[in-house]
Amino acid sequence: MRIIGIDPGTRITGYGLIDFISGSYTILDYGCIRPPPKDALADRYRAIYEGLCELMDRYQPDAVAVETQFMQKNFQSAMKLGMARGMVLLAASQRGITIFEYPPSKAKLAVVGHGGASKEQVAAMVQKLLLLSKIPTPEDAADALALAICHAQNSLRQKLTEKMV
Repeated sequence: MRIIGIDPGTRITGYGLIDFISGSYTILDYGCIRPPPKDALADRYRAIYEGLCELMDRYQPDAVAVETQFMQKNFQSAMKLGMARGMVLLAASQRGITIFEYPPSKAKLAVVGHGGASKEQVAAMVQKLLLLSKIPTPEDAADALALAICHAQNSLRQKLTEKMV
């Protein structure tokens, strides 16, 4: 199964692509989409959308694991983040890719074993799980890889449960 994890944001949208075969991870790519900060919001959303489309077309993932929106105190920030998430959902749905949404705490639990883990702990465990020579940067890319790992583990758990029934 090929999974793209996405940590959406208007300034930085992190992504991480892995293959998950027979319980093993193979990293394909990770990084971030950085729309020019001086661009109008509509142009930044377009840049996020186009970047995601290019990644999805190149790698043909089977699943998209995206971070769910958590409640923000600032209404404007929540709206902007929601629009960035919308670009992820649109790009994936146009390509018929199944979308799975996970809260940050579930991704942290999957890679660190603790839902309240720090970003540093997540990045260090992602490095270990994917056998990387260094911690993936920026943090948004490490978070996206954690989402992909989270989905891989969740899918494996679901398959094992189905076999037991």
